[in-house]
Amino acid sequence: MLETVKNAFKDKEIRKRLLFTLLMLIIIRIGAELPIPGVNRDYFSNWFADQLSSDSFSMLDAFTGGSFENMSILALNITPYITSSIIIQLLTIAIPKLEEIQEEGEEGRKILTNITRYVTIALALVESLAMAIGFGRQGLLEDYNAKNVIICVAVLTAGSAFLMWLGERITESGVGNGISIVLTINIISRMPQDITSLFSQFVSGKTIAWGILNTAIIVAVIAGMTFLVLLLNDAERRIPVSYARKINGRSQLGSGSSVLPLKVNTAGVMPIIFASSIMSFPVIISTLAGYNGTGWWSEALRYLSSTYWCNPSYPKYTLGLVVYILLLIFFAYFYTSITFNPLLIADNLKKSGGFIPGIRPGQPTSDYLQKILNYIIFIGACMLIIVAVIPYLFHGLLNTDASSFGGTSLIIVVSVVLETVKQIESMLQVKNYKSFLID
Repeated sequence: MLETVKNAFKDKEIRKRLLFTLLMLIIIRIGAELPIPGVNRDYFSNWFADQLSSDSFSMLDAFTGGSFENMSILALNITPYITSSIIIQLLTIAIPKLEEIQEEGEEGRKILTNITRYVTIALALVESLAMAIGFGRQGLLEDYNAKNVIICVAVLTAGSAFLMWLGERITESGVGNGISIVLTINIISRMPQDITSLFSQFVSGKTIAWGILNTAIIVAVIAGMTFLVLLLNDAERRIPVSYARKINGRSQLGSGSSVLPLKVNTAGVMPIIFASSIMSFPVIISTLAGYNGTGWWSEALRYLSSTYWCNPSYPKYTLGLVVYILLLIFFAYFYTSITFNPLLIADNLKKSGGFIPGIRPGQPTSDYLQKILNYIIFIGACMLIIVAVIPYLFHGLLNTDASSFGGTSLIIVVSVVLETVKQIESMLQVKNYKSFLID
């Protein structure tokens, strides 16, 4: 990986792309510190500190790179864009018209991209309005009036739109997927704070022996989780594919063989995001609405809140973790089913003269792929559960809070870093190939 980056900086064009990406990331980190006019940042920092026991707000803070806690102009960050992308992706399956647009190739992709942009702006507007009114009444705005509410809404919406635009510029003129790069740098920016928190809790004030032991355990756990994420990201089942020979005169064309790779974790991090969103949505809404009462609803929220999971003092609430695990398995199958179509793969193989040895083309091939897919999805879901649940075990048993090292964060960071490195390697290969042709 280091050799790839080193070689990339030797090439003028790729170096220009890397420096452009770095410049955009610096601008984003500066924007994360710029306050919204008329906002009482001390109020929000104190309010947010009281909510950090909830994993929902810890993860939100990690995804926004601290912008949400600082209530900066980029407080909403790219969360509206992520939500918009998920909504459009799901609607594409449910609405035939959108599915037809998606199948139009590059032109259809541009149309869906524009729709995603408009939905992002709409979501940012709704979210910023809810925050400005809801928090403004409680003290977020120094002077709660129509003018300051409008300014707050305009700045938050513009900040989210600006960040979406920067992400697209990184994709176009930089390296990697811009939105993914922005999300990754946000998570990485919180890692020093989480490392400091872990150090203060388990190393600072301890004897040398205990400090060394705790440090070794922390490093081993993080390294182990990173290894699992790498394994989860790269694991795949390779199905052999052969191609029938076509006779053209005296020559034989089209013969050969290849493999059809099926990723074990086909759905990526989406099952975690879906399951976490469903579990945390009632908790976030109740918190933002100022609900702090008692009764059956308060009891139900404790089952949904990861704060109480795996906590020896509240063993019954760990039932919520069981529900979370079941949701992970469900969404692993659900998301794969809407993104991977075995029947379409089988038809494409048949049209190109390809077949799986021992399996007839057409429907039998589709059934075989579906059967294999069901097995590997379950394996991927089990690995995903391990990565996702380990942070909750440590949070419940040891009261640790390091969201940037959580399963979701690590999967995002590792996946984006690997994909970006692969893109750089592809650029270098293209450059070498062009040089070879010129020579």
